Amino acid sequence: MGKISLEQLAKESQAEYKYQIVLAKVGNKLRELTGEVEEGTKVEFITTADADGMLTYKRSATLIMLKALYDVIPRESLERVKVEFSLSKGYYCTIKGDVEINDMFLKILKERMMEIVDANMPINKKKMKVDDAIAQFARHGMHDKEKLFRYRIGSEVNVYMLDGYEDYYYGYMTPTTGYIKYFDLYAYDEGFAIQFPSTAEPDVVPEFKPQHKIFNVLKDSSKWSEILGVETVGDLNEVITSGGINELILVQEALQEKKLADIASQIANDRSKKFVMMAGPSSSGKTTTSFRLAIQLRAQGLKPHQLSLDNYFVNREDTPKDEFGNYNFECLEALDVEQFNKDMTDLLNGKTVEIPSFNFKLGRREYNGNYMTLGENDILVIEGIHGLNDKLSYTLPKESKFKIYLSALTQLSIDEHNRIPTTDGRLLRRMVRDARTRGTSAKKTISMWYSVRKGEEKYIFPFQEEADAMFNSALIYELAVIKQYAEPLLFGIKPEDPEYSEAKRLLKFLDYFLGISSEDLPKNSIVREFVGGSCFNV
Repeated sequence: MGKISLEQLAKESQAEYKYQIVLAKVGNKLRELTGEVEEGTKVEFITTADADGMLTYKRSATLIMLKALYDVIPRESLERVKVEFSLSKGYYCTIKGDVEINDMFLKILKERMMEIVDANMPINKKKMKVDDAIAQFARHGMHDKEKLFRYRIGSEVNVYMLDGYEDYYYGYMTPTTGYIKYFDLYAYDEGFAIQFPSTAEPDVVPEFKPQHKIFNVLKDSSKWSEILGVETVGDLNEVITSGGINELILVQEALQEKKLADIASQIANDRSKKFVMMAGPSSSGKTTTSFRLAIQLRAQGLKPHQLSLDNYFVNREDTPKDEFGNYNFECLEALDVEQFNKDMTDLLNGKTVEIPSFNFKLGRREYNGNYMTLGENDILVIEGIHGLNDKLSYTLPKESKFKIYLSALTQLSIDEHNRIPTTDGRLLRRMVRDARTRGTSAKKTISMWYSVRKGEEKYIFPFQEEADAMFNSALIYELAVIKQYAEPLLFGIKPEDPEYSEAKRLLKFLDYFLGISSEDLPKNSIVREFVGGSCFNV
């Protein structure tokens, strides 16, 4: 039996799939369609309706966009093009150089991109010696990649080529440009967004809907990364090797403390606020942040009391179930909303209330004599995923609530063209914490992550723009710390496990970072919530 290309197999199988095939999985390993297999090999195909497939699609579209940029703008006029962070359903990009980003410019850029797509140009990959890659990208003026490769342990790297344009990418590509049919460009703020389809509708480019508050938080974080001179992983590795990591840690922690102090001051200046509602996706550091915010509120002369919405779970037998028959602890109906509103209204009216606690072992709400009364200077800090949803606290006056949205919005990039998805940082945080506090394997955490993300998309993200304040809990240095804890867990996932390909992807990602010890982290750092050693009960 001879060999056959995966792209040929994909073309023969495409009629069986609703959406475009862009990757293959062979023996539980992801493969680009440019590869070959022995005839008769069992192959599973990945489409743009799958998470890995859509990432491949976005990565390839970004390569096309960068190639088109260098086609329509003279290279000497471009100082830097940076893919900054997620915006709407795409990526926000900025350009430094002699170019004005407006609708006319984006029209020209899009037309060139479409020409490249219509030409169905091959996206080629070649292996290069690390030293050769460093020299080559130095010649191209891509010093971020030059710096990144300087800290690579491996002897070779993969470089992608598109009609004379060369770039490095973390992840897989489509075989040709003809696969990238759906995208759009929008001018926004000082840059532009390249908008993509989603896995839910892979052949539809959704309406561009920027979320201005979250964008400003991300922009501010990127500004501080630039001020600190740590915008990419290469920058971070350089700080570590030069002995400057302790100072970077202290500055980052001080910046977070200042932002929490500013939020506390904002709350204290409005004495009508009695309920601080804090919400955010999984592994955002909500518990540590609520403790640190409480300390800052005390410094403002207030008396904060912390409350987890988990205390208001309905009894296990009353918990709704999802379409698979599993308990759905993330829906609003999993909480006793009526009892919560009665208790909070009574507290607002000066009454004494016995606050419940939830016994997770027995699956029941219990009352153990935890009585609470809110005096003039008392304020309740409430943490839970539904905190920003007014359906949770529908009886409480709007003026009594102060809403905080919290998330780990990673401001670091691998290099200027390879952003780090926020969800990766949170997944690694959760993996390390769950292994430490619950004995949960990395395999289990990865297997649950899709369900967790689905709940966030439904119950958290739609309400984030309603927050009165936003807090970014991500720290520039944290992945260099988490690396030490996450790698052994990921190596424990076996090749035959369904989670193996994701484990390999994360291990490759962590390989970019030089590791640092957690020994010098402050005891109140958010990172301590995940790696251990916190001064708080987390």
